[in-house]
Amino acid sequence: MPQRLRFGVFLAPFHKPGINPTLALQSDLELIQWLDRCGYDEAWIGEHHSAGSEIIASPEIFIATAAERTRHIRLGTGVASLSYHNPLWVAERIVLLDHLTRGRVMLGVGPGALPTDAKMIGIEPSQTRQLLEDSLGVIMQLLTSEAPVTFRNDRWDLREARLHLRPYSNPLFDIATAAVASPAGPRLAGRHGVGMLSIGATTAAGFDALALHWDVIEAEAKAHGKTVDRAKWRLVGLVHIADTKEQAMRDVEYGIEHWFHYFQAVAAFPQMAVPGNNVREMIDFVNDSGFGAIGTPDMAVAQIERLMKQSNGGFGAYLMLAHNWANPQATLKSYELIAREVMPHFQGHHLATLDAAARAEKLRPDLAAKHAKAVEDMQARYQAEVAARVH
Repeated sequence: MPQRLRFGVFLAPFHKPGINPTLALQSDLELIQWLDRCGYDEAWIGEHHSAGSEIIASPEIFIATAAERTRHIRLGTGVASLSYHNPLWVAERIVLLDHLTRGRVMLGVGPGALPTDAKMIGIEPSQTRQLLEDSLGVIMQLLTSEAPVTFRNDRWDLREARLHLRPYSNPLFDIATAAVASPAGPRLAGRHGVGMLSIGATTAAGFDALALHWDVIEAEAKAHGKTVDRAKWRLVGLVHIADTKEQAMRDVEYGIEHWFHYFQAVAAFPQMAVPGNNVREMIDFVNDSGFGAIGTPDMAVAQIERLMKQSNGGFGAYLMLAHNWANPQATLKSYELIAREVMPHFQGHHLATLDAAARAEKLRPDLAAKHAKAVEDMQARYQAEVAARVH
């Protein structure tokens, strides 16, 4: 593993249809602010245009707002659906954000997860992956070279296109491709020498493919003369924790049924198929299958350790999928507990303080006796000084 595992959130977001969208978006912004205060490293913001739950249409606009309310956390598109947009404008917008955030921006890309989005602009699911490949190729040329780019396919016609501004980040901000179970994401990541967002890392198919995905990245990178870095590999998992497992289970009664219904009956996203007919069945599935951890900090630690082992060499960041299973207060408490009790296990801080406490405890009897003797000696010395003055 890299010496310090980064932590972050992957914010689609998921909100129950029918609630106040203005308030929901403000809650999302407040979550990013809370993560910034708690020391999280990254937040990735989704792009969706249909199906009622994932209500952020432009991660770039959301990032611009969140950047003004935070100080340290890095903010990424999680992900920009490249098949929907002209690649020149995607590159232009992310470079603008790179300047506005002074290098805190990241570009996550994917084909577009919701078929109901693509349908509205005349794109078939069979087209999105090729459009992603075409678009990312253009974007990487624009970002890494000052040479004009000419490219044409069925959707875009670029004629000697150039960026208006060069990136603020030197040499470049982080770029990552989304991956669930197929080799499409790791193939592109290796081809361009960029990072990867394993969104389905804890699904059955995604978990089984983790080590294979890194093999694909390395093979593609070698074939195209690129280098790749495990520190830029991010795995996404599901967690809600509380002081006790029983409390965590009560917390998720707030919203877990809506979340499961969304993937069972609304979103045409079969890679995220989840079973369960009631809250208890849903909680049991999450915990028993390894899909997530609803319980205590120790359970979150165990999930990350399981992912480390399965990755066969480690990864750079663990991102929690923001799910709104619990109410806002319990959700913020969960993220705080993770920062307090889970992060130190993977960031080099956990053992240092435990070892210091253990050493002090071992030495305490001897040192306490010496301390008491020193106080006793000082008292005797003082009494002798007083007696000498009297005489």
